[in-house]
Amino acid sequence: MFVAAHEWSPPRNAKNLAPGLRSTSTPSELTRASHEGRLQHLYEALLQGEPDDALRNTAHAFLQGELEAVQAQDCELPASPHDLLGWMHQGAQLARAQYLAYLEERKAGAPRRYFGNRAHALYFLRGVAPTKLVDGAWLYGLLRHRRNPRFSDLVLTYLEELGDGVADKNHVLLYRQLLVQHGLEPASGLDDDAYRQGALQLALGWSAEELLPEVIGFNLGYEQLPLHLLITAHELNELGIDPYYFTLHVTVDNNDSGHARRAVQAVHEALPKLGGSGDFWRRVRNGCQLSGVGTGTHEVIANFDIGAEVLRILSQKSVAGQGAHSDYCRVAGRSVNDWLSQPAHIPGFLAALQEAGWIKRGAPIGESRFWGLLQGERAEMFGVFSPYELQVLHDWLRGAASADGQAYTEATPANPRRAHFRATARLAAQRQARAAGIASLPQDAELLDPDLQQLKQRFASMPDPQDVAQLLVEAMSPSAHWTPAGLYATRLFQQTFA
Repeated sequence: MFVAAHEWSPPRNAKNLAPGLRSTSTPSELTRASHEGRLQHLYEALLQGEPDDALRNTAHAFLQGELEAVQAQDCELPASPHDLLGWMHQGAQLARAQYLAYLEERKAGAPRRYFGNRAHALYFLRGVAPTKLVDGAWLYGLLRHRRNPRFSDLVLTYLEELGDGVADKNHVLLYRQLLVQHGLEPASGLDDDAYRQGALQLALGWSAEELLPEVIGFNLGYEQLPLHLLITAHELNELGIDPYYFTLHVTVDNNDSGHARRAVQAVHEALPKLGGSGDFWRRVRNGCQLSGVGTGTHEVIANFDIGAEVLRILSQKSVAGQGAHSDYCRVAGRSVNDWLSQPAHIPGFLAALQEAGWIKRGAPIGESRFWGLLQGERAEMFGVFSPYELQVLHDWLRGAASADGQAYTEATPANPRRAHFRATARLAAQRQARAAGIASLPQDAELLDPDLQQLKQRFASMPDPQDVAQLLVEAMSPSAHWTPAGLYATRLFQQTFA
């Protein structure tokens, strides 16, 4: 679903939307940009810090269009908020039952349901990165209203998304580390719709005053335990990819004392007691619908086409590689520089490499001389491709054999690994090392991070608790909470105001 031009302006039936979105203010330049990259531009602008009036108007118009779009869809929530607890338990029970059935299928010999090979899993991590890198952002605006006890569950949930200021538990920082570990940063070249859900979360985070029911409804829908989270964690671990970010969500989103249960409580606590609860509940339902908007887990997984991804990677590299090869490097009578002169030549170049025997798809990886240029003792192209790109090329070359989940750096074709056994010990060691490093983070970061130094100086010079709170809230924004300064601010906020 792409936002059409008219969706950036208030629809004719705006009376059915949130009152805060009925403005007809002139949109900023972002709204006049071409369709190409518009969501990404909005996403990146909202991640810069507190938006100005023009950007707020753009974000409001965007939310307005999304709310209008979901109104015609069926809502899975019960008709009455009093039935929410039963709805939550029923959903959790269904997810667990389906997961147990999945495990039984796997024990009986069924292949992985989501990820055909390791490259597929890394493609998924890359594709959902824009959403994961703003995890919890929709609740940010409620920090300014922390003194209202009706929002205590929501504020507590946001603090836990931030890991209570502990680096090893901060959701965004964990995902950033996962991306770096596998060479997935930066995640360029994604479809614009990959930024839709993240832009929604950021826009909601800056709109708590105008969209309180929608924010609460979004939180209700987003914090329920989905089946795909359980399967994703299982298959990542099986492939030797650290699943901690996903398993952490399985635990914190539980329906007993976790985010799922608190999301239900937050609805009950926020419902108006002096009238108007019907309209409030209608808006909560609309907000819940937003939690499923955009390209999600299943769509990203289904969109994986390893051949298309190889072409994308090589076409992108051709720009840098053009003119970097000697004239005597020729394939099918043409110089490599000529092949790389235009991205449109890449499919023909790959076909020529296969015809010449440089690429042998479906054969052991060592039989493709092209791979020897990328990895090995005499790899002339060593360092040209990122770890993710190498994994894609590795799995593409191996073909069906790549279903064993072999990592290109960890085994030879003659000695394939059992990822889920070796990964367990390795990931445990990684976590121990990470925990040991985190213990010294405040001292190390104090010497190197200018934002942390400035935050401490400003904090020490502020006698007014209100000013202190404002300073800490600013440092806990979606753009900063994962940094040393943001982690420090989160710990202070929790100790002082939570």
